Amino acid sequence: MLNIAVGLVLVGLGTLYGRGWWCLRRRGHPPPRWRLALYTLGLAAIAVALLSPIDVLADELFPMHMVQHLLFTMVAAPLVLLGNPLPVVLWGVTAGARRRLASPLTRGSIFRRTLGVLTLFPVAWLLYVVDLWAWHVPLLYQLALEHEAVHMLEHTAFFTTALLFWWPIVRPAPRLHPSTHPGFEILYLLAATAQNTALGVLLTVPEHSFYPYYEQTAVGLGVNAVDEQMAAGGIMWVSGHMYLLPILLMLYNFARRSAGDDAVDVVVENHADQ
Repeated sequence: MLNIAVGLVLVGLGTLYGRGWWCLRRRGHPPPRWRLALYTLGLAAIAVALLSPIDVLADELFPMHMVQHLLFTMVAAPLVLLGNPLPVVLWGVTAGARRRLASPLTRGSIFRRTLGVLTLFPVAWLLYVVDLWAWHVPLLYQLALEHEAVHMLEHTAFFTTALLFWWPIVRPAPRLHPSTHPGFEILYLLAATAQNTALGVLLTVPEHSFYPYYEQTAVGLGVNAVDEQMAAGGIMWVSGHMYLLPILLMLYNFARRSAGDDAVDVVVENHADQ
């Protein structure tokens, strides 16, 4: 039943986005096709994490559980935000529903002010990192593996805090903060890379398993629980390099803008000399 509910929610969100995209297209303001594609991929990543064999294997194999978490935080969350979902989905509902749903996003509303605070660089980073580390504390991790409700809460927390973390980088609508210098955004992502690597090392280096649940499943599967934990830590360690992709894109855009500014300065100087 839970899988059916998740599937219906994902299909519903995809349908509303598609309908909103089509309505905006008919009005002469179509969002770029690449946003539609990335949003769809984001929903697909959630479906893979929750509705594919990955979800079943995650209950038995620590590395697959880590892959599942990374699908939420490193893949689905940024892709969904790159789709700029809020304005498009709002156009996918009726006019009356659109007015009601859009009211919390208006300037001065409590929800918008709260979202503005939660997506400030230091706040979003701290929420994301604290959530990530807290759920890897053996007690909470064990509870999530043993109780489905806690497990779903864990997934929701990962995805929600990841949305907050990526929001000031992707900057979807509504625009909550002015643009910042790329250097600050790069430091933000580098700090995330460092903590990701630290957590990966913490899971990889010890020669004993932190999680009794996986010790029990390892015996049944005939694998070594410590090796499984090391593999999961290695995945976490390597996944930190994914933060380098947006950093490279930022550096590329910054270099391109700088080159454009230099070209303009040359043209102005040549014109002045004439």
